[in-house]
Amino acid sequence: MRRVITLAVADQLLCLRGLSPERLRFEVEYGLERGTSANSFFIPGPEATLIHPPGESFRGPFLEVLQRHCPLDHPLAVVVGHVNPNRVGLLRHMAMVYPRLRLLASSAGVKLLQELWTPPPPRQGAPAPLIDPQPTPPMPPLRMIRGEHQMHVGEPDDHWQLRLYPAPTPRWPGGLLAHEDRYGILFSGKFFGAHICTEELEESHGGLHEEDRRFYYDCLMAPMAQQVDNVVDRLEEFAIQALAPGHGPMISQSWRSLFNDYRRWGEGQRRSPLSVALLFASAYGNTAALASALGQGIAKVGVRVQSMNCEFSSGEDLRQAIHSSQAVLIGSPTLGGHAPTPIMAALGTVLAEAAPGTPVGVFGSYGWSGEAIDLLEKKLQDCGFPFAFPTLRVRFSPDAATLKRCDEIGTDLGQTLHRQQQQQQQRRVAGGLNDSRSGPSLQALGRVLGSLCVLTVRRGPLSGAMVASWVSQASFTPPGITVAVAKDRAVEQLLHRGNHFALNVLASGREKGLMKHFLQPFAPGADRFVGLEVTESPHGQPLLQEALAWLDVQVCQRMECGDHWLIYGHVDHGALLDETGRTAVHQRRSGAYY
Repeated sequence: MRRVITLAVADQLLCLRGLSPERLRFEVEYGLERGTSANSFFIPGPEATLIHPPGESFRGPFLEVLQRHCPLDHPLAVVVGHVNPNRVGLLRHMAMVYPRLRLLASSAGVKLLQELWTPPPPRQGAPAPLIDPQPTPPMPPLRMIRGEHQMHVGEPDDHWQLRLYPAPTPRWPGGLLAHEDRYGILFSGKFFGAHICTEELEESHGGLHEEDRRFYYDCLMAPMAQQVDNVVDRLEEFAIQALAPGHGPMISQSWRSLFNDYRRWGEGQRRSPLSVALLFASAYGNTAALASALGQGIAKVGVRVQSMNCEFSSGEDLRQAIHSSQAVLIGSPTLGGHAPTPIMAALGTVLAEAAPGTPVGVFGSYGWSGEAIDLLEKKLQDCGFPFAFPTLRVRFSPDAATLKRCDEIGTDLGQTLHRQQQQQQQRRVAGGLNDSRSGPSLQALGRVLGSLCVLTVRRGPLSGAMVASWVSQASFTPPGITVAVAKDRAVEQLLHRGNHFALNVLASGREKGLMKHFLQPFAPGADRFVGLEVTESPHGQPLLQEALAWLDVQVCQRMECGDHWLIYGHVDHGALLDETGRTAVHQRRSGAYY
């Protein structure tokens, strides 16, 4: 059940927090399924100020709470920090009930508000709506914020100074941050957030929600790491005492550590010699969700993603991204049977500037048809570009399974680019021994043995599996194990704190069949368990009946270890399937590979 609570942040500053224990959407950043919180901030005064309103999802309870603090006939200024159809839907309803409403948005935000304010008429042949849509109110007065803008808020005898700063990124071109001088609070909008349903105003100690913030970063920020770094660098100039993000609790004790985390998490992206240009436009956020999932999969294997929203990117920026990338992906919605003009311009740039043989990919969301996607695909095919993956066509909003498939497609593309780079390097050295992979220390490391297992996991409609040999018992009380999982494994995103998985220990002499099955390449989204005899553990995890033993494990901690995640979990259940068998082990010649 969605509700809105009021939290006192400081004198005359309130947080109106929307709480949802369930994920609001199937977008990739909600993948941990820990619900969400949507923060807005209210300052009373002769003209009340609302900073960063939530979306339509919280409309009923939010407007009910807002009216307690701000009567309907009172002047209200709204700082719109993020513009999408969901938020515009709420603003329309606010305009109906608050006649003295005015909006402040960045220049890109104003453009998006104007485009989205009036819903498009239903397309010919579309089914009639179940209820008559409400009339669209006139747009309230708009104030465009082009650079730093200062405004006095609060009571006349005790006013505060609020500074507004545009912070555009490809995913959020209408980004607008606000900084309050008295208490040093940065209202950071989409930056530094985490999707957690919590009533606590701020974190009780630094790092409490680090896993949630890292997941949020990997889903949304990593595909545009360079632009995010630019924003973080700019924020260093502010006199910050606390961060007030749009999602999750406030951060006062460890905000500087979080700045450093953002830089550290994006470091691999910045240093990568490989790059993918990810070009898109998105009318209602669905194509942007596909772009985020593709970008997340590419980024997790250490390939730099140059994410470009074509509506707000210059031709020169597009050309530079295409010239410096080893693959180009382009995504579009279909509007009125056509691709948006910025996408057509971007397609022309790709056709003119991309090197022959550059791998390309096409993706997009549509409602009643998909002409834009078909057009992009045909133009690229006619010009002889090889396709990195079959064209992705998604009707309406992508579901969790589709987003996982996009993530896997991105990972496969990144791995392919890495293999091609390694082959080129090997040809250059003419086949000599690579000392880094055959040195004495790595030969010694390879003698550390591990049990051969198959890790299997199922969470709702999603499932996955991988061969695991870096496995060890880690504790007696409670019984626990650790398993190392490479960051580029598709199964990794299903192994977060609170998730369950099964560890199927293979039997010596009978391991080859299962290993052959799970070591084969699977197409993105493919069912890994077809043709196998599979039962379920008490927590619903897949159990392989050909195994020697199984363990049902709950993830308790994750630790980042170079190119792997070390997963620690408590063993809840387990059993031997063959009391006379022996455990299969993996003998390696080098610690440089499995």
